[in-house]
Amino acid sequence: MNLQIDSQRIVEELEKLSGYSDVPAPAVTRIVFSDADLNARAYFKGLCEESGLTVREDEVGNTFARWTGSDPSLAAVGTGSHIDAIPHSGRYDGTVGVFGGLEAIRALQRSGYRPKRSIELLLFTSEEPTRFGIGCLGSRMLSGTLTADAAQKLTDSDGKSLDEVRTEAGFDGPLESVELCAGYYDSFVELHIEQGPLLERNNLALGVVTAIAAPSSLRVKIEGDGGHAGAMLMPGRRDAFLAAAELALAVEQAVKSTGAIDTVGTVGVCKVFPGAVNSIPSKCEIEIDVRDIEAARRDGVLRAIHQAAREINARRQTRTSIETINADAPAVCSPKIIGALVRSCDALGFPHQLMVSRAYHDSLFISRIAPVAMLFIRCRGGYSHRPDEYSSPEDIAAGTHALALTLAELSAK
Repeated sequence: MNLQIDSQRIVEELEKLSGYSDVPAPAVTRIVFSDADLNARAYFKGLCEESGLTVREDEVGNTFARWTGSDPSLAAVGTGSHIDAIPHSGRYDGTVGVFGGLEAIRALQRSGYRPKRSIELLLFTSEEPTRFGIGCLGSRMLSGTLTADAAQKLTDSDGKSLDEVRTEAGFDGPLESVELCAGYYDSFVELHIEQGPLLERNNLALGVVTAIAAPSSLRVKIEGDGGHAGAMLMPGRRDAFLAAAELALAVEQAVKSTGAIDTVGTVGVCKVFPGAVNSIPSKCEIEIDVRDIEAARRDGVLRAIHQAAREINARRQTRTSIETINADAPAVCSPKIIGALVRSCDALGFPHQLMVSRAYHDSLFISRIAPVAMLFIRCRGGYSHRPDEYSSPEDIAAGTHALALTLAELSAK
């Protein structure tokens, strides 16, 4: 098959897409259902229609662009990612999978290939948790992981419900209709930048993902006693922040005690009340993220965190409540799709490695309803979620080329 990837076109499209942003370049901020997001969606849909793809949107804004195969009755082969961007991030996270997926389809079209199974490019709504506090909103709903009832309870920081916001953006209809029927996809493969340093460290452009780690997130509220920073002597203190700090160190210890490189833990939020330099903290709230590709090992860390909280409470005479925000199951990628990706990389002469995804992606939730795998592209320094996020045109073209060959193999049967 004579496939030619137009890398310059992808770069130009990503450049134009980055202009749909609420902050000046080089940073990108594109929050779901904002004007920037809606303009970016319109740009994407226009490109898909130019390529002869049939475009539809569901009730929460997931956007499907289909190249109909010779046997439309067969389950489709899917690819795609997201284009929403957290505040002051970069231009490659998610977007490479969307626009690389579009170029992969265009390259197949130019080559004269005709798929038996339809190939569908999917733009997921709100992979980032920025607006509604939950990541992978669109794919959670497509897979039935997030029910319509639960989705209707989501609100943004202004107190607007998901229903209000999506309706203002032009997406209405019953949320119950979002969930895909069983067997909708025969397979799904997501192209994405690595967001880590391993490929660059190993001087490889591509990585074939074999498993996707999943997070469990905890919100911890600790109460102690406040008081004057000068007048309250140290032996009588019940400092909520110090209890939280000790628990944060316990998270690190619990993660390291597994001995597994794939277990990670982060305390990324810490709110101290009243927040005055001369006042002893009476309340503190932290949020904890624990991830692993093995659910049992991750859950063991969570149990250790709960036990540490009890011990800290007893010693410091504080009171702690722990709320589980989410506890998603990890995913194992499909051997069939992994094999197709490896064969594509080998056929093109692209050195690659098998690896796990420590960040989670929409493919994690699509794995609940279809076989999935991912293809990673090297990114400079492993940097992501920041303005200097970067993947070279050559690496993007390599990933797009391997994706195109993989889509051809999967859609031919």
